[in-house]
Amino acid sequence: MARVKGALNARKKHNRTLKLAKGYRGARSKQYRVAKQSVMRALTSSFAGRKERKRQFRQLWIARINAAARMNGLSYSKLMHGLKLAGVDVNRKMLSEMAISDAAGFTALCEVAKAKLA
Repeated sequence: MARVKGALNARKKHNRTLKLAKGYRGARSKQYRVAKQSVMRALTSSFAGRKERKRQFRQLWIARINAAARMNGLSYSKLMHGLKLAGVDVNRKMLSEMAISDAAGFTALCEVAKAKLA
């Protein structure tokens, strides 16, 4: 049986990694061994970053809701508790959008929460 050498597959693997490392500085984009380490770390960080982004957006929404709620005489926690008691199911992203673009609607929700808390 004929011997099969691994050069073609190795070249493909190396090129795939070097393509991912394009734009990195110095040896990180030129040498396979260094590029491989950089790419592995970058892929790990990108996975963690996608999770982190969700946390950061939630923080942003809560900060916006809190600011708008305080303008209506409530704290964030009181507002959320009041809305829960009133049976209003609106997620934080939508509450944040309402606080920015629909101040009258957000004020109405604050009144509903105040009524349930009192």
